[in-house]
Amino acid sequence: MSRVKRGVTTKARHKKIIKLAKGYRGRAKNCFRVAIQRVEKGLQYAYRDRRNKKRDFRALWIQRINAAVREQGLVYSQFIKGIKLAGIELNRKMLSELAIHNAEAFTEILNKAKKALEEDIKKLAE
Repeated sequence: MSRVKRGVTTKARHKKIIKLAKGYRGRAKNCFRVAIQRVEKGLQYAYRDRRNKKRDFRALWIQRINAAVREQGLVYSQFIKGIKLAGIELNRKMLSELAIHNAEAFTEILNKAKKALEEDIKKLAE
């Protein structure tokens, strides 16, 4: 029976890890043992932050909407309630984009939301 030499497989595995560790500092970029640890940790961070990015963007959109709405004399929570009552189904990303790039359209949406809120208050008063 012939002898199995694993040099090719090992070399390929090492090369794959070292390639993933490109750009790291110190021994993490060229020492296989250290590189394995750094690459695994990096992949954990990447997995976690792919989810956190969604959370961060939603928070940013809310802040932008709130800033635009407060200029018109309303607060974010009341604005969201108003657009729900008005039946406007725009997500926060699109509302944020409108607030930044198309202020006139955003103002129209805001006025519709205010009108819906006023109607709701009248309905509750009755």
